[in-house]
Amino acid sequence: MKRMIAGAAAALSAVWLLAGCAGGQATRPGTTASNAPSTPASDYRPVENIVTGAARTRAKSHTELGLAYLEAGNVAVALDEGRQALRDDSSYGPAYNLMGLAHMYLQERPQARENFEKALRLSPSDPDINNNFGWFLCQSGEHARAMELFNTAIKNPLYAHPTRPYTNAGLCAMEAGDLAGAEVNFLRAINADPDNLQALYNLAALFYRRANFYEARKYLSDFHAKTDPVAESLWLAVRIERKLGDKASESGFAGQLRRRFAGTPQHQALMQGNYD
Repeated sequence: MKRMIAGAAAALSAVWLLAGCAGGQATRPGTTASNAPSTPASDYRPVENIVTGAARTRAKSHTELGLAYLEAGNVAVALDEGRQALRDDSSYGPAYNLMGLAHMYLQERPQARENFEKALRLSPSDPDINNNFGWFLCQSGEHARAMELFNTAIKNPLYAHPTRPYTNAGLCAMEAGDLAGAEVNFLRAINADPDNLQALYNLAALFYRRANFYEARKYLSDFHAKTDPVAESLWLAVRIERKLGDKASESGFAGQLRRRFAGTPQHQALMQGNYD
């Protein structure tokens, strides 16, 4: 699909801007903390806080760069950036989140869990951390705790991307056999972002599974209206139209599957007549 799966990799966070020193008079060039002019107590910033602020800024920069490398598939460099971020600030939760994502990408699950746990302890309300760790837990079969973390991410009023945990909650509910819960979360994901391709496709597949073929057709049509078809979506379309008895549409989708995705498992299933 054209969009990266939400629980498999992190989307880039907003670019952090380096703000000026809060309050107080700026120290003149050539002065130090020991010989700078005195300032009112409300404007005073201890040296250690300034150093910590600079370290946190560097940690943020390395983390964001690491996420960009991870999204591009360069996991080795992403890990290097994460390690540098933690050298700058070992208390920065999002850096552990980056490390967790990178280890999850490499299928190094014990290391991924350890880093996600650290990230959550340091930043328990961070919606990206809750969403990503939730997806890791869902893949580990820990559905109940995963759903708790997704709900924490969803409830954060400042989260700009609630469609992600809604989608992951839908996938996790479906994996756990909770089809009603999956439907609710996919619909919420689409309501938050009508262009959420993953939610559209999986909702169509869910309705097909529940023998609600007209609704399945509707959401799969929305999916195809927003992106090029893939083998999975064409195969689902073939089976939907077959159930609805629309031979012309079934033949059209089958023809596309044969022409564009020959040799795929979906094409093989079509050739063998394995529709179920």
